[in-house]
Amino acid sequence: MPNDRDPHPPVDLARIERLTRELLTALGEDPDREGLAKTPARVAKALAYLTSGYRSSVAALINGAIFTQTTNSMVIVKNIEVYSLCEHHMLPFFGRCHIGYIPTGRVFGVSKLARLVDMYARRLQLQERLTEQISRAVLEAVDAAGVGVMIEARHLCMMMRGVEKQNSVMVTSSVLGAFRDSTATREEFLALVGQRG
Repeated sequence: MPNDRDPHPPVDLARIERLTRELLTALGEDPDREGLAKTPARVAKALAYLTSGYRSSVAALINGAIFTQTTNSMVIVKNIEVYSLCEHHMLPFFGRCHIGYIPTGRVFGVSKLARLVDMYARRLQLQERLTEQISRAVLEAVDAAGVGVMIEARHLCMMMRGVEKQNSVMVTSSVLGAFRDSTATREEFLALVGQRG
């Protein structure tokens, strides 16, 4: 399976359009009626965008925007919006991501953390895997002493079908390095992202 160093090939928009027409027909719809005539093309473009993270890599995304900075203080970016598609039903899940890391002489350009979230979120995902992928990418990119990532998200596969629980929120976290090894570091992160006290 391709990884971040081996991005997926380009999306076959024409094939997705054909398949969407077939899907509409299988659902009992008329893909040629006025309201649906352009839907296959729209769906193809939307899916290409919503899965664009497959066709990117951490190295290409960061593009050298890592800077030397002699600090070992915790850096946190919180409330990063997350929109992704659940791989089980291809329905959206959405919420917020909080990232904290302890640099060891190198820091990210601040927008790159949000872009990392988007890159991994724009794939068919599990929230658990998404959280892990972000934390590992941050750790490896700047050789951080520790990383904490927390995602709070609502899943439409639980809200609009299945158990239909509209107020449910899934919370996942991944802590690496000092965030895993030190209770005090982990508690500081949780307090700063508003999860303690």
